[in-house]
Amino acid sequence: MQRRNFVKSTLGVAGAAFSGEAVAGNWHSQPALLAKNSFKLKYAPHIGMFENSAGKDPIDQLKFMADMGFTALEDNGMMGRDVAMQEKMGKEMARLGMTMGVFVLDKGGNSQNTLAAGKPEYIDIFLNGCRRAVETAKRVNAKFTTVVPGDFERNLPIGIQTGHVIDALRRGAEILEPAGLVMVLEPLSDSPNLFLRTSDQTYEICRGVNSPSCKILFDIYHMQKNEGHIIPHIDWCWKEIAYFQIGDNPGRKEPTTGEINYKNIFKHIYRKAKAENKEFIFGMEHGNSMPGKDGEAALIKAYLESDSFTI
Repeated sequence: MQRRNFVKSTLGVAGAAFSGEAVAGNWHSQPALLAKNSFKLKYAPHIGMFENSAGKDPIDQLKFMADMGFTALEDNGMMGRDVAMQEKMGKEMARLGMTMGVFVLDKGGNSQNTLAAGKPEYIDIFLNGCRRAVETAKRVNAKFTTVVPGDFERNLPIGIQTGHVIDALRRGAEILEPAGLVMVLEPLSDSPNLFLRTSDQTYEICRGVNSPSCKILFDIYHMQKNEGHIIPHIDWCWKEIAYFQIGDNPGRKEPTTGEINYKNIFKHIYRKAKAENKEFIFGMEHGNSMPGKDGEAALIKAYLESDSFTI
């Protein structure tokens, strides 16, 4: 199936309001084409999510995302791409009117160099990653980079570990803040060995670092697994949240495939943000529940459904 025909069929199945004339238009998307299929929130797919429909070229995938009405991108592996591709992607996103979301800060902290240990050599690795992240961010016009402090250092009291993490992040913020780059700390559910596990713990650390360049990445999938009670936790941590990520549970697939009521969560965030004149990026950090082009069409339909809340 040709790409333009897939656009027609996908939007037809999803009930989108693209006109036939618009979708049959230029392969190289223009922002004006999105006017009749705009989402209320700024959802950010990742490279590979629409590979069956758009092909393997990241630039073609960006064009496809824009045709589908998505206005942002996140790319965890951006720091690992060669400079030429970073620059090319940055220019194409600017042309399409797309916002760059998070990329992972390389060597930000992991089981091999956990910031909780307080070891100078681990902190040096992290700070070097911060410097390189600033250069990457310039090429793709990014404002956010994901940081995970790493594992527990279990031979130390938890308060000492927390102090070590805060000290390291303060030094990182000194590098990132002048560049306007925000490290968003992500509590995860992948392993009980991870130091950062809950939103309130992350809130405490952000308050301790006390920098506009150290905020919370609230991944709804991980927080549903680790703590539940999603909307109250969002409200409690609101002042320190700078970014959201999405994934239904169980399965870590698109909304509507699990137990999380994303329509209500999206509505709550939208209303709360609108009242404060804020805007968030919502990273689509999940897999597709079905394979192939049909799975990609189903994913788009799920987002149209979840975004159809009443304002």
